[in-house]
Amino acid sequence: MAAGIQLLTVLPFLLSIIVVWSSGADAQAAAEAELTRQGLPASVLAEHGVSFGSNTAETPLPAAIVVVLVVLALLNLTGRRAGRVLSWVFHPLLAVAGALIVPAQLFTATFLAANFRDSGDPVLRQVDVPQLVGAARAAMPSWLPVVDGAKLVLTTAGSLVVIVLLTLPSARACRSARNK
Repeated sequence: MAAGIQLLTVLPFLLSIIVVWSSGADAQAAAEAELTRQGLPASVLAEHGVSFGSNTAETPLPAAIVVVLVVLALLNLTGRRAGRVLSWVFHPLLAVAGALIVPAQLFTATFLAANFRDSGDPVLRQVDVPQLVGAARAAMPSWLPVVDGAKLVLTTAGSLVVIVLLTLPSARACRSARNK
C-alpha cells in the first residue's frame, strides 16, 4: 500500500511538468498581456522573478521527485529494506516541502498579493493581482487546481501515511517473506 501511495504521488508531479511544458508560455504571455492592460510594463514579472509556469528551469525538482518516488516504490514493492529506510528519510522531507511550497501553487493570488504588497515597490503595489492570476490561470488547463490539491494531500498526508505503513509489523513481515 505504501508503494501504491508513492506511485500515486508521482501523478500530480508528472501532470504539473506536462502543464509547464504545454501551457506555461501561454500563461506567462496572458499574465504579461494583463499587466499591459492594467497600464503597467509587461517586464515587471521578469524583473521580479515571477513566472506562471514558463520557467522550465524549475522542472528538475519535480522530475527528481518523480524519479525518487518511483525508485522508492519499486524498492518497497520488492521488499527491500533500503526502500523502507530511504522512504523514512525522504517522506518527512517531502511532507515539509509539500506543506511549504504547494499551498503557494493552490493559493497563488493570495501569496502573490502579499508579496507584491510587502515588496515596497510602488509598481508592484499597483498590480491587480486577482486579474493577473486569473489571466494566467485561463491559459492553463481547468483541472490544474485539482492536480495541485492532490499534490498537496499526497505530499503531506500521503507521506505521513507511507511512513506509518512502513513502520507497521506487516511491512517487516512482507519484506521477510519476499527475501526468503
